[in-house]
Amino acid sequence: MPRPHRREPSARTGTGTAFGTFGELLQGVLPEADGDFLVTLPVARWTMATFREGSASGAIEVWPPRKTKALRLARMIAASAPRGPARGGVLTVSSVIPEGKGLASSSADLVATARAVGRALDVAMPPARIERLLARIEPTDGVLYPAIVAFHHRSVRLRSVLGSLPAMAVVGVDEGGAVDTVDFNRIPKPFTAADRRTYVDLLGRLTDAVRARDLAEVGRIATRSALMNQTLRHKHALDPMRAICREVGGLGVAVGHSGTTLGILLDATDPSYTRRVTAAARACAELAGAVAVYRTLSFDTAANTVSGWKGGRPHA
Repeated sequence: MPRPHRREPSARTGTGTAFGTFGELLQGVLPEADGDFLVTLPVARWTMATFREGSASGAIEVWPPRKTKALRLARMIAASAPRGPARGGVLTVSSVIPEGKGLASSSADLVATARAVGRALDVAMPPARIERLLARIEPTDGVLYPAIVAFHHRSVRLRSVLGSLPAMAVVGVDEGGAVDTVDFNRIPKPFTAADRRTYVDLLGRLTDAVRARDLAEVGRIATRSALMNQTLRHKHALDPMRAICREVGGLGVAVGHSGTTLGILLDATDPSYTRRVTAAARACAELAGAVAVYRTLSFDTAANTVSGWKGGRPHA
């Protein structure tokens, strides 16, 4: 008599996404302990992660294999799950965010991974839990919050939610090479006590500017932050990019403070936007070759507190 077929439990699957940033609007060091901070500039570039239970080896694997930080995070979450994947699992990470450029590619990988594995294994992943996990891996950007936020990236801790801005374009160039986030954050910061007080002032001004949706002031602060960062990671194209920004009537210049990118900020709602973005892209191509145009994200809602964040959806 044939034995009844034993039905295997269906494989659990979860997906997660996270956006990248175009560098930061502001990054520096405040006078307080744990003073390293940044202010995010979310853009419409994404990472998507998918976790599917079961693998040929019976262990948790990642594709592509170079995503070792995401693999480590997946294993950490699985180890804490009440019912982990007994048959292992496969984590697939797909991203259109350039790596090593200061665009939060690694942070987006990790946040998307946390969401995907958490959904597959029925493990709640509120922001505070993701922060605690990521702090064990590397300094991390604030891309887990759907808003412009001030974030302590070295300790992986939210400082404050600033809000949302009208859509901007960023006409970006890349000076080449790649920067390792962990190595960069080991570099002693050369900022003086006066510099730290300046960062307090800039953060206050930026907070007010975001709430007032004052793009001109946002651009001025981003440019000042880029200039102050020159002592830490010099960008040869910064002065030429500032000149192009003035020529085309841009808002200012934003940079990947720990990366290789620079970009001209433009108000996407300006009636002259098409002319300005075309002129900026042409001039940037003459300066640096390849040019990429990014669109910043706006958000439907932006709360002042984010405990158990349920905030707004992004839109370009």
